[in-house]
Amino acid sequence: MGQSQYNQGFMPAELVCFEPKCRARFAITEVIYNCPRCGGLLEADYPGWKCDPAALKRLWRQRRLTNAPLEESGVWRYREAIPFLDSYDHIVTLKEGNTPLLEAPGAAAYAGLDRLTFKHQGFNPTGSFKDNGMTCGVAQALRLGMRRVACVSTGNTSASMAAYASAAGLVPVVFIPHGNISFGKLAQALEYGARTLQVEANFDQILALVRALAARLGIYLLNSINPFRIEGQKTIIVEMMDQRDWNPPDWIVLPGGNLGNTSAFGKALRELRQLGLIERVPRLAVIQAEGAAPFCELWRSADRAALHAVAHPETLATAIKIGDPVSWPKALYEVLSSRGVVEKVSEQEIADAKAQIGRCGIGCEPASAATLAGIRKLRAAGVIAADADIVAVLTGNLLKDPDYIYGYHTGGLTAPSGEKLRSTYGNQPVVVPNEAERIAALLEE
Repeated sequence: MGQSQYNQGFMPAELVCFEPKCRARFAITEVIYNCPRCGGLLEADYPGWKCDPAALKRLWRQRRLTNAPLEESGVWRYREAIPFLDSYDHIVTLKEGNTPLLEAPGAAAYAGLDRLTFKHQGFNPTGSFKDNGMTCGVAQALRLGMRRVACVSTGNTSASMAAYASAAGLVPVVFIPHGNISFGKLAQALEYGARTLQVEANFDQILALVRALAARLGIYLLNSINPFRIEGQKTIIVEMMDQRDWNPPDWIVLPGGNLGNTSAFGKALRELRQLGLIERVPRLAVIQAEGAAPFCELWRSADRAALHAVAHPETLATAIKIGDPVSWPKALYEVLSSRGVVEKVSEQEIADAKAQIGRCGIGCEPASAATLAGIRKLRAAGVIAADADIVAVLTGNLLKDPDYIYGYHTGGLTAPSGEKLRSTYGNQPVVVPNEAERIAALLEE
């Protein structure tokens, strides 16, 4: 689809080891997910990267006015921020990104804030933030000549990968923990044509299995350990700053599962600051569920030297039900660099926060609601000020997990521990007779 209108060419790109003691560099076209020398995580890097900030901001704003396929994408419109490709000819876009900033006065009051804004990634084509990363991951798969792509997923990744791979003419293979995925998410993977394998193991065990299979069978892995997924997810932040006219908030709050978004958001903020597109970096607050909170425990440890995996993570917020997040070294660096925090919240806190978000007319999946629950907890502890400028990221659509919603509002939601959750803000449906007078009397109560 042509070269960049901004630099009239393509940026040299490399893969670089994230570990400070290594920093080995590799060709951008190598099919690797970890550093072959030290085993560290990899990230895309652009040596000599420079820009004219004012010109780039004007270009990105102008692109909103065109109907060209790349410009209609809230990812590829910002392609100068993710310049890892040497051609745009094989990009597959479903018009991802373009997600709104939504004011939520009711949620702000619940958290003890003057104001709160949600960046709602559930408006993406498959209903979650994964689409921002997947369009980039699939573009790299096509560039490498891959035929099959795979992921391990508790739901959102499988839905996104299946859609983008099928749109690209690739064969999607999805591995999911048997019995640990909502039907709303599983239905998407099936509908988009993925070959779906339900494995009798948890997410972390399956990921180790699939990494071995991918190398043996020549399948390209599209979990968040893939550095090109991270590049795509950076655009969530680029778009957020563009929507705010490049005025960063005080805090960006997000759920923490495999920590790909934490890695991507921090990288985006650092790069935008280095390029002169923003003047300061917001603080990151990462919120985990209590039953799947290894990153929070790492954060609270004395030396923050090693993450201790949770062998059997438990939470109804399945999108963040991950006990051994692969991206933790990157995420730790980004939270520290932003002077951020990590917190954990209970199942009851998540459920009640989700109901409060819903009462703002904004729906989200359970993992998304961890943000509001965490903000409320951090506000009560005095970590976040009442007048702070906060953007909380909602990662997935309301309809990803409808059984959870029905269970909460009807008093039938049970935590993994067996504890029955209170329907604190329940809105139970009422059965009524087919009699106008009886119904009128009920509505007048």
